[in-house]
Parts: sequence; C-alpha cells; structure tokens
Amino acid sequence: MLKAITWNVNSVAVRRERLLALLAREQPDVVCLQELKTVDEKFPLDDVKAAGYHAALFGQKTYNGVAVLSKLAPIEVVRSFNDGSEDDQSRFIAARFADLTVMSAYVPNGSFVGSDKFAYKLDWLRRLRKFLDRSCAPAEKLLLMGDFNVAPRDIDVHDPAEWHEKILCSTPERRALKQIEAFGLTDLAAHLTPEKQEFTWWDYRMLGFPKNHGLRIDLILATAPLVAAAKAVRVDREERKGDKASDHAPVIAEFEV
Repeated sequence: MLKAITWNVNSVAVRRERLLALLAREQPDVVCLQELKTVDEKFPLDDVKAAGYHAALFGQKTYNGVAVLSKLAPIEVVRSFNDGSEDDQSRFIAARFADLTVMSAYVPNGSFVGSDKFAYKLDWLRRLRKFLDRSCAPAEKLLLMGDFNVAPRDIDVHDPAEWHEKILCSTPERRALKQIEAFGLTDLAAHLTPEKQEFTWWDYRMLGFPKNHGLRIDLILATAPLVAAAKAVRVDREERKGDKASDHAPVIAEFEV
C-alpha cells in the first residue's frame, strides 16, 4: 500500500502542529507540501524527523517554498527545473526513490488574465512540461502533486458562470494543464470520481468555507502504473476547519502497489 498526500499549508510555521497531527493520523508514505513560506533552516525538520520522515526542502523567505516528506530517504532530489532560467521562485521539487518519483509543485497564481504574472504562469507550466519530457518517462511510477492554481473543469468550480474565463478557470490555463497531463499523467480525482464535486480551496473571505464556495485546484496527477493501482482519493475537509486552518485542504490518495 502506498499513501500519498498533497497539501498547501500556507505557512508551515503557522501549520506546524496541524502538519505533525496529519502525519500521525494518516501515516502517509509521501507528502508534498506547498507554500512553506520559510527558508530551509527554519523548517521544523527535527519535529518531522521525530515523526519518522525525511524532508527534501526548497524553501523561500516569506513566499512560495515546496517540500517532499517521505518515510524512505530519496536517492536524488532536484530543485527547480534547471533549464537555464533566472527564475528565483521556489516552486518545484522532485524526489526520486527506487521505483517512484514524487514531485511537489506550487504553480503561480497568475494574478489576473492577461497580466505579466499570467504570462509567467503559462510559461512556468510550459517549463514544467519540458522538464517532464527531459527527465521522466510516462511508463515509470510518477506522482506530480500540488497546488496547480487551475480548476480543471467546470464541476471543479462552485459557480462556473461567476468564474468563467477568470483567473484559475480560464481557457489558456486549462489548456496548459492539459498539456501537462498529455505527457502521460491522469488527474486521479477526475478519473476515480468524475461526477463528484469536491473542492480543495476556499477563500478565507466572505464565508467561503461555510458556504462551500470553493475550487478544486490541488491535484494528484499519476502515470499509468499508479493509475492502475489507485484505490481511492479524498479531500480531508476536516483539516480546513478550526483554528489556524490553511485555506487549502489536504488531498489523499491510496494505491495498492
């Protein structure tokens, strides 16, 4: 059995106790984290180690930051796309194990459609696809997990008419995500529960969570060998409740491998 989790913690310092509780409760094999909002030196590494996990980190002060936590030590860690870009944002990390590669991605938000940040987002997604082509094979066991800041389908949006062609839901973003999937990746939630409407992010403002005005933007993408072994995928809505909750809920997948 393999259990994998992705979670945008929106500050690991604020969510430290919640993270440790999640590890104790779920006992996942691998966890991808996004928006650490801290440098590597300030990550709660000792606590994570005490919980039984290794941590591959790519932090950044105040913004961004990604990590892969794992019960087994990775044999290789890759930070960023290493494609010659001068991009200084910590948004991507990959950890390779004996027969599994796990990637944690924090896709740029994009601000608003047509902005410079929107162009950066689309270019970032193109660079991600090129990294996959250059470094991976669709036949291998690969998990690409994270906050994609794209709702793939209208069912993944609480009010498709309100969000139509707006940031996170625009046609160019969805096409860019499809290009990532075209490498040979499958959106597990859409595959296993195609008719189920289940969100992963709710705005802190305007009673977003109590009203269930959310989006599904946190995804677990898997190559064919893992899709065939996938047994379940779920959103941990309870983690979005209570004091000091992130605005994102963890997404949890289980595989019989």
